[in-house]
Amino acid sequence: MTTFIVGCNLRKSGRNYADLYEALKGYPMWWHHLDSLWIVVTNKTAIQVRDHLRQYIDVNDRLLVMRCEREAAWTGFEENGSDWLMENL
Repeated sequence: MTTFIVGCNLRKSGRNYADLYEALKGYPMWWHHLDSLWIVVTNKTAIQVRDHLRQYIDVNDRLLVMRCEREAAWTGFEENGSDWLMENL
């Protein structure tokens, strides 16, 4: 399984992105404690994740899918958010 950072810049005001959020939650493991950033764990490639999520955004939205390396640092998250990061990064 590979861990990816998924960053979204959803630009259409008033647009309902519920389908995008459900698609992100559909990955085997996911983390979402920052407004525009998700972490997903999957057997798919970055290109496959991008192509899967692309159908849920508008043409003027921005989406970045990037493989997550193991070294990370964070602060300010509740215990469950930090625990998930420690277990999955």
